Amino acid sequence: MRRPPVREEGPPVNERVLRYRDVRVIGSEGEQLGILQSRQALQIARDQGLDLVMVAPTAQPPVCKIIDHGKYKYQQEKLNKENKKVKQDVKGIKLRPGTAEHDLKVLMRNAMKFLEEGHKVKVTCQFRAREVTHPEFGYQKMNKLAEELSPYSIVEKAPSLEGKLMTMILLPKAGSPKKKDAKDQDQQNGSEKVQGHGKREDHAPEVEQQSHVLPQEREPEASTGTGT
Repeated sequence: MRRPPVREEGPPVNERVLRYRDVRVIGSEGEQLGILQSRQALQIARDQGLDLVMVAPTAQPPVCKIIDHGKYKYQQEKLNKENKKVKQDVKGIKLRPGTAEHDLKVLMRNAMKFLEEGHKVKVTCQFRAREVTHPEFGYQKMNKLAEELSPYSIVEKAPSLEGKLMTMILLPKAGSPKKKDAKDQDQQNGSEKVQGHGKREDHAPEVEQQSHVLPQEREPEASTGTGT
């Protein structure tokens, strides 16, 4: 009797990616490597001692990332357990391929705030009619946003383009450093204030001591010694 085929779990990894001819590849440092043949992308991953993992199979072409699959899988499982414990809202930010640098920083701060509060963040990049012919500009904005927010989040859904909308979903990372650093900064500022007050109190007696030594008080002593 013929056995039923084993159902594959998780995203396509390494040789399982070869069923796709071309894929868009994101490097191990988050850099865009462009659209490559799947065999070429797999060879690049192997040369770095890493894995080729498909993170957006529905995109055209599918998006793969060169990462350590074991570490990636562990982080995903850990994150899924944490997300089951805490109910998360999905917050959204929107940008365009031509969003200015200053506006992008404002969106980053908003996304950082949402992540620190424990919410998912859905990033949407909207293309106009002619802009959609150059999706690489949208990928650049998305990847820069993900890279800047990497201390606070991990990418649950890599950037994928559907029609004129490119979307990406970020999940809050456990132990976000922002709030801890803010507390440390407050404590540091408080200690500086205390030290500042202490310095002012230490200087006050010195001023008073110098004020007692006046020239007119020395002259009578000198005249008395001469008479004697």
